[in-house]
Parts: sequence; structure tokens; C-alpha cells
Amino acid sequence: MTKAMIGGKQRARCPACGFVLWRNPAPVGMALIAHEGKLVLIRRSEAPLAGFWAPPAGYVECGESVPAAVCREALEECGLEIELDGLLGVYSQADVDVVIVAYGAHSRGGTLRAGDDAGEARLFNAFDLPSQEPPADGTATDLWLHGVIDETIQRWCGALAPRGT
Repeated sequence: MTKAMIGGKQRARCPACGFVLWRNPAPVGMALIAHEGKLVLIRRSEAPLAGFWAPPAGYVECGESVPAAVCREALEECGLEIELDGLLGVYSQADVDVVIVAYGAHSRGGTLRAGDDAGEARLFNAFDLPSQEPPADGTATDLWLHGVIDETIQRWCGALAPRGT
């Protein structure tokens, strides 16, 4: 691979076949889930933000839609079958390799439990959420994701609060 100016940016290109290595952000789906009138959060056991409380989230796989990925990730990470209530926001930043699509949702089955890459799964009242300072030595992704989590939780607690149980 060599560097070539393509589309106004330096990109990796194979001089033999012309293949261009496009670096595109990966889509991630996130669910702010109401269960028993409270917000479901998981304690992340993997980077980014290992040890932090966050809504269930994960990568969209080839062959599935973003809403389907959000529902799958919720089941894998917290044991709940969910129904999406609406889009809360789409988040991106130039120096981060993901785009987060966040939905409000409510549970419609399952049992709350930690699974997949979640160390814990718990319910929180809107007035008793865990306080989490930004990571002091975090990467650009850690700091950005921390802000996205804060913003989406505040939106969930506000006008777009859950409609289900």
C-alpha cells in the first residue's frame, strides 16, 4: 500500500490493483431502556470506558438494521427484550471511529441480568443516577463516549422519558 491523494485526503492505495482502503466509522446502536419504571444501565467490562455505567450498546453487524442491532445488543448485554420508542440522537466526532445511534426503548420481556461484555446490570431512578467523572487518562473515544452517555441519559430523563415499563 502506498499513500495517494484521493478525494482531497491522503489514503492508502494498492499500486498494483488500485484498491483504496477507505476508513469509515462503524455504526453503533444504543438503547436507553425503561424497565419497571427505571433506567437500565450496565457496568462496562470492556474498553472503551471499562468500569463505567452506560446504556446497552454495540456494533451493527452486516445483514442487520440499526434498530435490530439495538434490540439484539439489549438482549445480549442485559437480558431484556425491548421495543424501541424513538430516536434520541445520532452522535459522531471527527477523531472517533464510530457513529452512535441512540434510541429510547422499553422492556417487553426477559429478565434483567448482566451478559456479554457487561459486568453488572442495574436499574436506576432518574433522580439517583450514578455520578461518573470523565476518565482522567481517557482516549479521545473515552472522553467523547462519556459525553454521549451523559447527554443521552439527560435526554431520557427529560422530555423523551420512557412511555413503557
